[in-house]
Amino acid sequence: MLFLSSIDSKADISLYLNTPGGSVSDGLGIYDTMQIITPDVATICTGMAASMGSVLLCAGAKGKRSALPHSRVMIHQPLGGVKGQAEDILIEAREIEKCRKELFGIISEHSGQPFDKVFADGDRNYWMTAQEAKEYGMIDQIMTKSK
Repeated sequence: MLFLSSIDSKADISLYLNTPGGSVSDGLGIYDTMQIITPDVATICTGMAASMGSVLLCAGAKGKRSALPHSRVMIHQPLGGVKGQAEDILIEAREIEKCRKELFGIISEHSGQPFDKVFADGDRNYWMTAQEAKEYGMIDQIMTKSK
């Protein structure tokens, strides 16, 4: 995105998402880049945007967030796995809780949903069809073939 932005800062950048999610730190790096570059980033879900993928999907430019008709979007709390001494486990749990609040804050900001609703919905896997994702504010439109 940085490269595309440097070549033409006026042209939209399309980010196609078909992902079960992934690393929160990697995803937040992408998110931050989307927010600081000049071009609009249009996000398109082409199958599934789950976990961190759902955060990126809803963070696209307003009016330019879309999904194919049979796409699925899922939000949930971040996952973590740790073993070791009790204090190390507590440290990791606090970090996961910080991440959860940060990610749900981003979803709330871009979807227009109240933070408390996103927090409650994301307590467990919360799956949405493309239509439900549109109603939730995760996307703006469902793509169909032009005739």
